[in-house]
Amino acid sequence: MTLKSTSLALALLASTIGLSVTPHEAQASGPRQYYSSWQRHPTQNFHFRKHFHKPTPNFNGYRHHYVVYYPQRPQHLYFYNPYKKQFWGRCPVSSNGKGEYSLLAEKDRQGSLKDIPESAFPALAAVPPVPGSSDNLPLDLPPDDLPDANTPGLTVPAPPAD
Repeated sequence: MTLKSTSLALALLASTIGLSVTPHEAQASGPRQYYSSWQRHPTQNFHFRKHFHKPTPNFNGYRHHYVVYYPQRPQHLYFYNPYKKQFWGRCPVSSNGKGEYSLLAEKDRQGSLKDIPESAFPALAAVPPVPGSSDNLPLDLPPDDLPDANTPGLTVPAPPAD
């Protein structure tokens, strides 16, 4: 089935169930945001996953930011904007269903966490909107899984000799 026939089929299905969708809108559909699986940085001691998002519902394609997990900072996941090359906030590693986030002030955003003092992170508050969105859709926090020994690229030390 070609893309054109798929779009036409989606439009026909939508009109059958009472929705009004053009083939162009059917092409632009898809989740507004989602996360990739964890990956290990090949040379440094951290893991990352991508957060893909559409700034607007009809945005064609996706933008992305990174969520970074540092084993030496096990309490938080840090959000990094690759377009501005800076960290912009963090959330607890486990949200337990709560939408809590620590959004850095613009003046405190830096390219390296070592340049951001702990005191720059404000208390947890509401989750910010999807980056670049104009409709204030809240950012979905990452899944509550953390990378483990099975994460690609992770080197597992040999067990101690008996």
